[in-house]
Amino acid sequence: MSPALLLCILIGYFALLLGVAWATSRNATNDSFYIGNKSSNWKLVAFGMVGTTLSGVTFISVPGAVGRDGFGYMQILIGYVIGYIAVAFILLPLYYRLKLTSIYDYLNQRLGRRAYQSGASFFILSRLLGATARLYLVVNILQAIILDSLGVPFWLTTLVILGMILLYTYQGGVKTIVWTDTLQTSCMLFGLLACIAILLGQMDLSVGQGLARMQEQGLARVFTTAVDSPNFYLKQIVAGAFIVLAMTGMDQEMMQKTISVKTLADSQKNLLTLTVILVVVLSLFMFLGGLLYLYAPIAGVAATGDKLFAAVVMGHLPVALQIIFLIALISALFPSADGAITALTSTVCIDLLGLTRRQDLSERDKVRWRQRVHLGFAALFLVLVMAFKLVDSPSMIGVILKVASYTYGPLLGLFAFGMLTARTLRDRWVPLVAIGGPLICAFLEYNQTLLLGSYRLGLELLMINGILVFAGLWAISRPCHARISERDAAISLTVDV
Repeated sequence: MSPALLLCILIGYFALLLGVAWATSRNATNDSFYIGNKSSNWKLVAFGMVGTTLSGVTFISVPGAVGRDGFGYMQILIGYVIGYIAVAFILLPLYYRLKLTSIYDYLNQRLGRRAYQSGASFFILSRLLGATARLYLVVNILQAIILDSLGVPFWLTTLVILGMILLYTYQGGVKTIVWTDTLQTSCMLFGLLACIAILLGQMDLSVGQGLARMQEQGLARVFTTAVDSPNFYLKQIVAGAFIVLAMTGMDQEMMQKTISVKTLADSQKNLLTLTVILVVVLSLFMFLGGLLYLYAPIAGVAATGDKLFAAVVMGHLPVALQIIFLIALISALFPSADGAITALTSTVCIDLLGLTRRQDLSERDKVRWRQRVHLGFAALFLVLVMAFKLVDSPSMIGVILKVASYTYGPLLGLFAFGMLTARTLRDRWVPLVAIGGPLICAFLEYNQTLLLGSYRLGLELLMINGILVFAGLWAISRPCHARISERDAAISLTVDV
């Protein structure tokens, strides 16, 4: 297919996003930008969050990893289900009870200003690295299939795409993203189903026959039983639960949309509906990966990993499916960046700059500050995407989960300490503890052969990191002897135990 035609499709899709943004951002305020005026429809939020949760990494990397790990991602998926249930019934009630705009304000109320700033700072680091890694993956594929042949450099492609995202999120924020994510999720899922249907047709297989072929070739294996393997099933399941607790329940981007729903009951429905949809969709992505690895030898495709999906579709499947693949890929691209830039802007403005608490600034001045921060993050995204271009890892999903193990561990430790104890902290030492956990984890991982023998660390690094931070916070804490007030009862789970 002509790269010029593909570029026209990209421009047309973006024009549609701008139309949605224009319709949803009229009369938008800072409150609209941060939490959608607390009036988002839970059904729309649940469906749109599928696109944010999956992103381009899932679209490309989960199918690509089947050749190496089979259906092993299902182990993590089981943990995801446990994690989402915990977020719905433990964290969400807390956030609604405190009427939070930023979830890190919980740390301020419970543990103090340094804990608050540490939590917000680690979220910024986590989301910056994770979102730019996701964005890099999809931009790199668009560059390969469209823009290299047109002579457009990678940096310019990234700049233009970030400019597009700025245009439709600049005014409306969460109020707009709830609707654009719904559109993008619909396109991504349609592309997934179309690719599965065409590949089954190309190989003249039914769903059952496809699964049987995958089992014959070892592509459908799920559980890893070797205890010393990084993919040992118990580690993966437990790690999956903690990944959701940290990367969803303690992540401002994900919770920003969830708490934009008016009531707690509807917000819980949103999260549980999201869980069901994710189980189905991720299972379909693994099935698609198996089909790609069955089809690749037939078509003479040598690509593997993240490069397999695009190589099969763009080189060997009908033009109509190539168009569907491109639209689905773009739809996977935007939710991985638009929500991240919006959430990062919210965190800096609310948690670090304190704009919502400033009485000396007019509403107009607060909007100007928010817009400057928004532009600053777009520029930072450009720099980090270029850095990932230099790294060019063959499997970005592994990179993202590894980054999460280091950057979300302190958040896990901070929130757990606040919710599971009634102790107070020596505030000035909190940043050192939050930084110390990841540093010790890095030392453990680098020296694991010497320290652990044949045992290999995997996703349990996130839990180890959280435990280290929790232990460090305990070491700098002291008992709270004061009578527990109603306010304290609202922000600590220990009162109910």
